[in-house]
Amino acid sequence: MTIHKSARLTPIQRKELVARYFKNGVRIATLARDYRVSRNTIYNIINRSRDNDFSIHRSVNKRYRCLEYGMKRLAKIEAELEKKLKGKARRYNKSYPGEMMHSDNTKLPMLEGEKLSDKPETLYVAIDDFSRELYAAILPDRSQYSSATFLKQVLEECPYTLEVWYTDNGTEYKGNPNEHELMKLCEANEIKQSFTRPRTPRTNGKAERVIKTIQEMWLGKTKFKNRNHRRVELIRFVNYYNTVKPHKGINSRTPLEQLTDYFYPQEL
Repeated sequence: MTIHKSARLTPIQRKELVARYFKNGVRIATLARDYRVSRNTIYNIINRSRDNDFSIHRSVNKRYRCLEYGMKRLAKIEAELEKKLKGKARRYNKSYPGEMMHSDNTKLPMLEGEKLSDKPETLYVAIDDFSRELYAAILPDRSQYSSATFLKQVLEECPYTLEVWYTDNGTEYKGNPNEHELMKLCEANEIKQSFTRPRTPRTNGKAERVIKTIQEMWLGKTKFKNRNHRRVELIRFVNYYNTVKPHKGINSRTPLEQLTDYFYPQEL
């Protein structure tokens, strides 16, 4: 097999990369850094591995290589602005990755053998409205500092631009814009914050639903040896959620398939 001069990874390296992802739970951002390729390339390699395809393909991602995509995006934005100016209220279904990321958190139960005086940890989640891609982390508490730490992790791992960070009105998400760590981080990264209606957290349904799924499929079915083991198992569950589990909301596809189809559309 001839390998073209622009190829960054050989088939053997691709197999090694996929093994690290599925067997060892290595994060997408870590793989991209270790192999010196983009996160989008990592997603594409993982998706093709499901068909046992580790061969090298030339890029067919024309969206970012021609003017056509930019013009279509501009026309779309202009159409949305026109509707807003006309005052037409209509529910908008998210149509591209990062358009809105739903986030929430919940306290984790104490582990067997821990003392009542030990401080419980908090699970933070974020889910992309378009692809249902899940991000999660276990942090020390429910505070503006932990919420900012979580957003930093999402920004590091996420291969697409985040436009809106949608949460409830908790103090970990909202406060003095000049002092609040999360709000300052959102402003620095040009991320718009959007909040649920006061006293109606159920409007953040996607984040609440994924927390319930995590509690049912992972938290309630896994016996953790300690807190570090719980963090490792969380990484494995997130990998499963994003690459194996089908989701009815996206036509029974996985988030990986949804993202791959968006960034690498099949040519007819």
